Amino acid sequence: MLQEFKDFVMKGNILEIAVGLVMALYFQQVVDAFLDSVLYPLIAGIVGQPSFSAIGFDVGDARVSIGNVIDAMISFVIVAFVLFLILRAAAKVQKPKEEVAGGPSEVELLIEIRDQLRANNG
Repeated sequence: MLQEFKDFVMKGNILEIAVGLVMALYFQQVVDAFLDSVLYPLIAGIVGQPSFSAIGFDVGDARVSIGNVIDAMISFVIVAFVLFLILRAAAKVQKPKEEVAGGPSEVELLIEIRDQLRANNG
């Protein structure tokens, strides 16, 4: 069982997922720094509030803060857009599998050879 677990953990997909997760966690820090240092001060200069967190309403003794959801959505959109740009750039760099293979498949070659042999034999 220990060997199976070791084989499972050492598979390429698990390691790639772990690296991606760590990168995503630190990328979130970059996005947070961008929001806190650039975007929210611009919002504060235009609107007069440092962020949208002040937007909300009271229900009894509870505060429903819609602004926190807006802040989270802005963060999500920025992360999604940057990831879209990264994936788009990676797709342009990588060649499609059809182009990498370059040429007919084995089956197509065998069919062509068969047809030529039939044509030569009569």
